[in-house]
Amino acid sequence: MERQAVRDNYCTVHIMDDTQMITKNNNLAETDELADLLSSLPKEKSWRSGYVYRYQGFWCPEKQVPAVIAFQKHFLAQKTDTIIVTMPKSGTTWLKALAFSIMNRAKYTPSSSPLNSANPHDLVPFFEFGLYANNQIPDLSTFPSPRMFATHVPYPSLPDSVKDSGCRIVYLCRNPFDNFISLWHFASKARDESLGPLSLEDCFDGFCNGLGGFGPFFDHVLGYWRESLKRPDEVLILAFEDMKEDIHSQMKRLAEFLGCPFSLEEEADGVVEEISKMCSFSVLKDKEINKTGRFLQYFETKTLFRRGEVGDWVNYLTPEMVDRMNKIMEQKLAGSGLKFKTG
Repeated sequence: MERQAVRDNYCTVHIMDDTQMITKNNNLAETDELADLLSSLPKEKSWRSGYVYRYQGFWCPEKQVPAVIAFQKHFLAQKTDTIIVTMPKSGTTWLKALAFSIMNRAKYTPSSSPLNSANPHDLVPFFEFGLYANNQIPDLSTFPSPRMFATHVPYPSLPDSVKDSGCRIVYLCRNPFDNFISLWHFASKARDESLGPLSLEDCFDGFCNGLGGFGPFFDHVLGYWRESLKRPDEVLILAFEDMKEDIHSQMKRLAEFLGCPFSLEEEADGVVEEISKMCSFSVLKDKEINKTGRFLQYFETKTLFRRGEVGDWVNYLTPEMVDRMNKIMEQKLAGSGLKFKTG
């Protein structure tokens, strides 16, 4: 019953239960308004399919533009909320699994965890890909507190209620070299076959020029980094590389930030290690639920899992590419205090 309770609390919105979802009418005026907006925005060919549009300073996939607008307009954050934020392919699936498991560890042992029968993205739903997608306006008042959601939206474009409510924001960043390679592999697998193969060189050029879903990359990372310096009690920055290097200490940082620190007894009983193992890349990748099906109809779920390593970029990028990225990184991060471990 407990497992089903969590699925009800976090997942029913994806089942389109009429009692928990209000479907927005296809109002002609709103449809025309959106069409006018899209026609006024700069656009580029997406690496997967369709277009990405430059909306509020970032590149948003075509299907997600109306969802982002609805999220901005309708979401009312609560102080007890936790918002998971990443750039695509920065370790989002891993962080969702960890955050959900840490927050709900009093309810579930590893053997009874919902992760055994649900993908982490079902347990911590995206605003722009799930909750507000497809002209839906969810009734999130039915979600019990504390609520946990996720987004790729840059900080300046978050709803005012998220910025002003005092809710927690957990941001996971990854060095741009590995982030790009993971993104390129993912886009290549999820790409519409009619578009042909995705050139590494063309994709890299676009990434350096700020393209890619929810980029530019450095603007995205710096937006949350600077906010974490202003409000460290409300915005936590985690690094993918630090998590790979010492997952247990990073899990304890996360638990402390979420308001549910591990007790000495839990640490002595190996609870941290149990959750770490349950949420590890290899264990999640091997679960049957993550080998089959599709992620909200956008792409095959198995494409979410590749290697999850630090430094894999050395197998793909030329010295010229590395030099170009290093120069961009040096320029963008100058004076910020933010540094990346590139392996």
